[in-house]
Amino acid sequence: MGSLIPFPEISLFPASISTATATTTTTTTAVVKIEPKLEPLDEPCQPHTEPLQSPYFSAPNLSFSLNSQPNTPFSDPYTEPNALTHVRANPSEENDISSEYHRISELFRSAFAQRHGDVDVLDPDSRAIVPVPEENGVSTVDATSRRGYQQRSRELVRITDLGLEDQRYFRDIVRRTRMVYDSLRVFSMMEEEKRRGLGLGRRSRGDLKASSVMKERGLWLNRDKRIVGSIPGVCVGDVFFFRMELCVVGLHGQSQAGIDYLPASQSSNGEPIATSIIVSGGYEDDEDTGDVIIYTGHGGQDKHSRQCVHQKLEGGNLALERSMHFGVEVRVIRGFKYEGSASGKVYVYDGLYRIHDSWFDVGKSGFGVYKYKLIRMDNQLQLGSAILRFAQNLRIRPLTVRPVGYFSLDISMKKEKVPVFLYNDIDHDHEPVYYEYLVTTILPPYAYHHGGNSTGCDCVSGCLYDCSCAMKNGGEFAYDQNGILVRGKPLIFECGTHCRCPPTCRNRVSQKGVRNRFEVFRSRETGWGVRSLDLIQAGSFICEYAGVVLTREQAQVFTMNGDSLVYPNRFADRWAEWGDLSQIFSDYVRPAYPSIPPLDFAMDVSRMRNVACYMSHSSSPNVLVQFVLYDHSNLLFPHLMLFAMENIPPLRELSLDYGVADEWTGKLPICN
Repeated sequence: MGSLIPFPEISLFPASISTATATTTTTTTAVVKIEPKLEPLDEPCQPHTEPLQSPYFSAPNLSFSLNSQPNTPFSDPYTEPNALTHVRANPSEENDISSEYHRISELFRSAFAQRHGDVDVLDPDSRAIVPVPEENGVSTVDATSRRGYQQRSRELVRITDLGLEDQRYFRDIVRRTRMVYDSLRVFSMMEEEKRRGLGLGRRSRGDLKASSVMKERGLWLNRDKRIVGSIPGVCVGDVFFFRMELCVVGLHGQSQAGIDYLPASQSSNGEPIATSIIVSGGYEDDEDTGDVIIYTGHGGQDKHSRQCVHQKLEGGNLALERSMHFGVEVRVIRGFKYEGSASGKVYVYDGLYRIHDSWFDVGKSGFGVYKYKLIRMDNQLQLGSAILRFAQNLRIRPLTVRPVGYFSLDISMKKEKVPVFLYNDIDHDHEPVYYEYLVTTILPPYAYHHGGNSTGCDCVSGCLYDCSCAMKNGGEFAYDQNGILVRGKPLIFECGTHCRCPPTCRNRVSQKGVRNRFEVFRSRETGWGVRSLDLIQAGSFICEYAGVVLTREQAQVFTMNGDSLVYPNRFADRWAEWGDLSQIFSDYVRPAYPSIPPLDFAMDVSRMRNVACYMSHSSSPNVLVQFVLYDHSNLLFPHLMLFAMENIPPLRELSLDYGVADEWTGKLPICN
């Protein structure tokens, strides 16, 4: 396990860095906003108290109230393909770490504490901040609010020395928490859609509702410690579509403010400490060149986000100055406008920065503002925001951005709606160009003539909830209005060739083919791999896993000849994880309908295949397999459709869980 230490113990820079601050009075009568530095495009929280309901589970006692608060490909160090499953360390080890932490804290308190005015503070050169002491014999860390969820801790720590297994363990926790958040958000919006269809309720935001419910359930992460530096399980380059998700994982604890900090009233030495900031261009005096940021403090703006009075050295402004004084690093999250995002933005975690200087200056509007110079710390992964910009240029002019390495700009030969690149800057292997590209799986002819009722729906103007295809799925649609998978099921029926609904029907998601630009690339670790040049939102359709379907008898002949086959029944049931709200609803039941019989066919990809066949294996995948029927009703031959299990940034490798190995050969059903 890693260790918890008082956060300023490790420092790469001198503790004392000169600052030039000044105080200026003003006589203006402009009305100033009281809120701290806010994010543009962030909407205020709208109260919502209607409980979620579902035909599959209910929560009669659950109340939902929102009144509370780059050329280098991107790699994920926590979950490389073929990662091992982590076994949790002995719980007693956590107690040892906690005891050692408090012992060290007391040593720092006794060794460096000195009087400074009316407040006990530490020697600034010691760079150590001790935890808040117990009050009336009860630790403030264990206190919970009257609403039942745990309040943010006053205890500042830095987590160090995490081993590879611990990193994978925390990464898995973060991924599962984010999956619950995304699943709950989509599910809650579907419930609202049903209510509004009946003329009930008012419009609310699923992102706020999901975060509120998870907070009530105690599912927010890192509430027991307020972490300085890296958050275990959160990787540089991770992308978030909603601001509240940053709070859920503990990356940034303010729902609106751009500066997250521990107030002086909660600090053990009376000094406020900043832990993270969000940079999104909300202040006209901000300057951002990537590794160097000139960040403007908060305050002094009117309701139109224009500077109208001088800023003061208080709140988050003072916290940033104190973090500079103590040599404490801050997490930096960048916000961007993003077309296609439900929130209008995306947030990218770009790693740790040191505050090297602070000063009081006259801003562009003529009013005094506090400025902070932040420089990115060394030995971190590439900036996620830089990768987003690089991928955007790559989509437009690939040969200009990367003139060497492309063997093909479209191995699909225009069979897909968007090109599929082939890139290899390691060797001269370009094997994928020799395969015939399949857009969809080739099924045996008799698959289309069996399976019972092949009639479709009669929804001429668009499918509603009484649609016969929706009834096949248990009386609900499998996707929301944006084509996001609501939750995984054993099987999904989409509207098909016998339906009268238009091609734009919301129940025709996976049959529309690839929508993102993909790149098959050569990797030293996994052979061939796949990555997207687009940002893929969690729950989005990716592509079909295509091949030629073989019967059991045909598969036996192919196997005798030494050919490698893919067996759909061996893929792990990752679909059950997407939409799993068992942590929210006590009576949640894993979907068992529509049911599907055991699959008894194989897929030959030895000569004909598509981009999905190059995806690598991982025990912590970011892609799941969902069985879908749309062009026939034969339950024995479903299509293998792939969906994103998490937000997948551009140039991050896509991976599947291929499940169990063959009992005879000991190999996974993987073709690359």
